[in-house]
Amino acid sequence: MAIILITGGTRSGKSLRAEVRTRAFPEQPIYIATAEALDEEMGERIAKHRARRGKDWIEREVPLDLVQALIETDGGGARLVDCLTLWLSNLLHAERNWSHEASLLADALARQRSPVIMVTNEVGLGIVPDNALARAFRDAAGILNQTIASVADEVEFVVAGLPMKLK
Repeated sequence: MAIILITGGTRSGKSLRAEVRTRAFPEQPIYIATAEALDEEMGERIAKHRARRGKDWIEREVPLDLVQALIETDGGGARLVDCLTLWLSNLLHAERNWSHEASLLADALARQRSPVIMVTNEVGLGIVPDNALARAFRDAAGILNQTIASVADEVEFVVAGLPMKLK
């Protein structure tokens, strides 16, 4: 079944692209949200995403246990995971072994029967961050993206709302 990774920078149009790709599959789409509304601004972002998608999505809020959510929703409609970068941040804040979790995710993706479309941020195109925490996050995001891209059937890079096929 299709495993699709969509990456790009902030406000590149990657989430909208992922929604379009997910809706192209039959059956009711499933949105697996990794974000948490920990402040008012993030709550507003989440609300805007929900309003844009409309009410025809099944929604799951999964800040940490992404692999379990994929297992539980497999066999239904296409799943949109938005986004892997926030999931990584959640894992780091929870002091979980993100590298191990990334390996578990890659293994689980290989066993999925229903399509999975994943959004992630490309954070490695800018300047080298000036602090160790930011550099560690940037490096972890790059490794996570490489890990998932290696098992994906398709990879797209979105710039200014325009998708470019990488794989």
